[in-house]
Amino acid sequence: MPALAAGRRHSVLLRRDGSVLACGNGRAGECEVSSWSGITSVAAGNVHAARNTGRSHTVGLRADGTVVTTGWNGDGQTDVAAWGGITAIAAGWRTTLGLRENGTVVAAGRRIEGQCAVEEWREIVWIAAGDWHSVAVHADGTAVAAGNDLRGQCDVGEWNHLTAVAAGHLHTVGLQQDGTVVATGERRTGACDVAGWNGVVAITAGSRHTVALREDGTALAAGDNDFGQCNVHEWNGLTAIAAGSAHTIGLRGDGTVIATGCNADGQCEVATWNAHR
Repeated sequence: MPALAAGRRHSVLLRRDGSVLACGNGRAGECEVSSWSGITSVAAGNVHAARNTGRSHTVGLRADGTVVTTGWNGDGQTDVAAWGGITAIAAGWRTTLGLRENGTVVAAGRRIEGQCAVEEWREIVWIAAGDWHSVAVHADGTAVAAGNDLRGQCDVGEWNHLTAVAAGHLHTVGLQQDGTVVATGERRTGACDVAGWNGVVAITAGSRHTVALREDGTALAAGDNDFGQCNVHEWNGLTAIAAGSAHTIGLRGDGTVIATGCNADGQCEVATWNAHR
């Protein structure tokens, strides 16, 4: 389960004891996680870096299959109190997704672009939420997507042999069983330039960049690097990664957290976390 999450202006860490830490801009309450306990996974709502709002939300999955949220609720994206039997969570700009034990998906939040039209999805094993689209992996390794397809970010119908997907602002990335990565959507940012990647065990997508964790604990990145969010090539000893709008964070095996990229709101100030777990 994801131990890290990165939003527009904040970062989140799940500790081994089920508690949660957050840093960055918390003006909408997205960093108010100190009372959470029994958490097994975290997600953070992302916002395209050019958008004029810094508000976001944070989601936590409890061990009992219920979900807790905090932060911006402008479109009902934190209205998840009635959810149960959830095994995985994902958070987009104004959207929250939950994967149920029976392989179906539930959604809360903005519906205008169709990103919450997931009611018919079945046999799902992985979910991801972007700015305006949602993506999932079926048990047979194929993918399905819903929502805005302005740049082809929903063109995943021919993908197969997948184990995971990640969704950014206008792009989608898929991790295949053989450790290679595929991508679709906006290509002008370079976030889809993943064709040569291999040995990958996890992927994450920011607004305009993509980051991968390799089996040797190193990281790869492609895409917009205006704030240094792709400067991860010297990282090592990693066990988890997360990409925000314009920053990237990584968790090392010794429990320390590192960060690079935009720090305008303190979202990269992770060195102060007591992350030794």
